[in-house]
Amino acid sequence: MAPSLITTQPTVQELKINVKSGHGTAAEAIEAAKARYVERNPASLKLHEEAIKSMPGGNTRTLIHTSPFPVFMKSGKDYQVTSEDGNTYTDLVGELTAALFGHSQPLIQDALISTIKDVGMNLSATTKLEYQHAALLCSRFKLDLIRFTNSGTEANLHAIQAAKHYTGKRKVVVFTGGYHGGCFSFPEDKPTINSVDQHEWVVAEYNDVADAKAKIEGSGDIAAVLVEGLQGSGPAIVGSRDFLQQVQESARKVGAIFVLDEVMTSRLAPGGIQELEGLKPDLTTLGKYLGGGITFGAFGGREDIMAIYDPRSTKGLAHSGTFNNNVLGMAAGYVGISQVYTPEVAIKANTQGDEFRKKLQALSHGTKMTVTGRGTIIGIHFLKDGKKELASYRERQDDHDLKELFWFEMMEDGFWTHKRGYIPLILGTPQEELDRFVKNVGDFLKRHERLTKL
Repeated sequence: MAPSLITTQPTVQELKINVKSGHGTAAEAIEAAKARYVERNPASLKLHEEAIKSMPGGNTRTLIHTSPFPVFMKSGKDYQVTSEDGNTYTDLVGELTAALFGHSQPLIQDALISTIKDVGMNLSATTKLEYQHAALLCSRFKLDLIRFTNSGTEANLHAIQAAKHYTGKRKVVVFTGGYHGGCFSFPEDKPTINSVDQHEWVVAEYNDVADAKAKIEGSGDIAAVLVEGLQGSGPAIVGSRDFLQQVQESARKVGAIFVLDEVMTSRLAPGGIQELEGLKPDLTTLGKYLGGGITFGAFGGREDIMAIYDPRSTKGLAHSGTFNNNVLGMAAGYVGISQVYTPEVAIKANTQGDEFRKKLQALSHGTKMTVTGRGTIIGIHFLKDGKKELASYRERQDDHDLKELFWFEMMEDGFWTHKRGYIPLILGTPQEELDRFVKNVGDFLKRHERLTKL
């Protein structure tokens, strides 16, 4: 039997500190918050101790693991989630951009139910739903042709393979701090150990115009340049227009395929971040919310490149996947884009997100808190130097204690956030809840002023 990760816990009283008067260290504040967390979530602890018997660490998705144990969610409705312990939270994790529609959007629910009842689950064939969704996405994101996958990771995999096949070259330029899926992660100057093609990456500095130009134009044998317009794992570090335009220009100069990863950023405008920045990528990768909440990915762009995957050709590449065109994702995604996240709604939602971010930024003056992002994608950082503009992860000197304390205490206030500080907003989150979050963040900064002020 696997041992419990929670042994004898001090009581809240034993760890109680006078936070209102600002006494105590960050470590003491964290321990007090952790003790309250344990007391508040006994059902989650019990479930975790059962889960570790059948999964490593009781987890099958590393990014959502939290210590001392994760809160287990039981249900979600609209913009809220409720835990197995009966606590209801305003969801500010937003499934890391995939839950744009929330947890019970009526039109999407109806589409899923009617598809299950009237169409079936898996038809082992091409369907009308498939080409309808393809045509809609091609129109929305200015793509000549598109193919579907099961995730953004797969979308990037196939886009890269297309670029290599089309150009006859092998290397791919990526950028520090980039994340393009579970096997394409570049937190530093080299790929993580579980990234594929370890020796075929050229890693350039994100938001560094000169380095991007030098690495793309000077490395040789470059098949593709892969970049995010906003780095999700930053969290929410925004690429400058000059940088993104240089990436595009240098890729074109050397005949490399310019691949824009819009798996997360496509929600920032009706036509994605490429519309905002005047970019014309050769290939675009998509995912997350575009499946309406069902597992989904896609890649598309220039007709001559995408023709590589035309099954009528004997010289192209095969692209298979049992659930690429699953009817649930096709139906839910189509309804989500055509009837819910229309261009008008996208503009309104991202305007609301910008206003929300500016309110948080106003609170951060004179503190270690820094707020980044664009539109409905926001990042909250706690930095030792309080630097307010972040161009890359290298400039991020994290105060890990404050990040952890913030996570614990926002949860006590009824907000489900990610420890990374990544906040993708959910459609329909009431303005009063966003305002309440701003107030509670302000209260946190005041309560721990001795720890948060510069």
